[in-house]
Amino acid sequence: MEDLAYMAEALGQAMMGRGRTSPNPMVGAVVVKDGAVIGKGYHQKAGTPHAEIHALNEAGMGAQGSTLYVTLEPCCHRGRTLPCVDFIIRSKIARVVVAMKDPNPLVNGKGIRTLREAGIRVDLGVMENEARSLNEFFIKYITTKRPFVILKAAVTLDGRIATQTGESQWITGEAARERVHEIRNNVDALLVGVNTILTDNPRLTTRLPGKATQDPIRIILDTHLRTPLDARVIANDSPSKTYIFADGDVAKERIRAYQERGVTVMVARKHYHRIDFTQVLEDLGRMEVTSLLIEGGSEVHASALKLGVVDRVIFFVAPKIMGGGASKEAIGSLGVDRIKDLVRLTNIHVEQVGDDVMIQGDVVKPDGLKTPVYADKGSMQSRTV
Repeated sequence: MEDLAYMAEALGQAMMGRGRTSPNPMVGAVVVKDGAVIGKGYHQKAGTPHAEIHALNEAGMGAQGSTLYVTLEPCCHRGRTLPCVDFIIRSKIARVVVAMKDPNPLVNGKGIRTLREAGIRVDLGVMENEARSLNEFFIKYITTKRPFVILKAAVTLDGRIATQTGESQWITGEAARERVHEIRNNVDALLVGVNTILTDNPRLTTRLPGKATQDPIRIILDTHLRTPLDARVIANDSPSKTYIFADGDVAKERIRAYQERGVTVMVARKHYHRIDFTQVLEDLGRMEVTSLLIEGGSEVHASALKLGVVDRVIFFVAPKIMGGGASKEAIGSLGVDRIKDLVRLTNIHVEQVGDDVMIQGDVVKPDGLKTPVYADKGSMQSRTV
């Protein structure tokens, strides 16, 4: 029971780094001696000391003979910082309790083995499920080199996202919109299609008054470079970068106009006359983007679901009815003929947010696993121009 309590405290420490550690995982650590916590810490940002270092520094000389609780296996390789296992061994820790192995191939059991070889007792698996859930973005990224993908939509009860004139602001209430900004604050990148830019002219920033926030990287799928040069996503003063994925046939002069405004244009291959989502994810993975939020229109949503790249779906459902006709549905055609081929969700979470209802679930992949299996298509990389 003591192990559970102290590991829960370490997980609480790890959560303090949510949205700020990418491409590294969130990690928390607690040092315990004689039934008292004498040191604790969390990983705050990539390139800065890891959680174990913060906790052991706080414990000081008292760390000798103590127990270290850590939510992820201590690293044993030299990355942006020195290996944590060396510091743990020098601190003369008697026992290390680890929630889960590090899925990073550079570690993956090697850190635990190094500690045991140094004579330190290591116990593994305390609150492992909670630790894995905490770092689902990192686990997906480090094992596939692609970001964890969330598809979000604000819809009416009958699944519509815009009227027949294209008006969509606002279907859901203020509380739901604030929750969306909280999600943005915790992901690396946000993706929309060009039609969203043309219709809504969004800023694609994080706005939570009174809270420290960061804007995600903005990604626009725009085959023919129709994004207006004075669009708010380009003209705003956000420190976050904007990338436009476009077809290779666009005029070089047009591309230069975006470059002059600090926008990076990525020339990408097409899939059925649209930018290939698979390639976009490959490129984002190379950019160390570990999580991606899709807030597109019906066709962008359909493309992502058809390609099987979506890991989680979040719908904010308003108690309103719009009706069909020319109004816009949340998801375009998926070409489904049989009920058994419907996109299914698992791990369902339902929550009332203001007057609206948030429904969240993980996409069940064709093989029955949450984690998508990606086919190797030769990886034709985008060109940055």
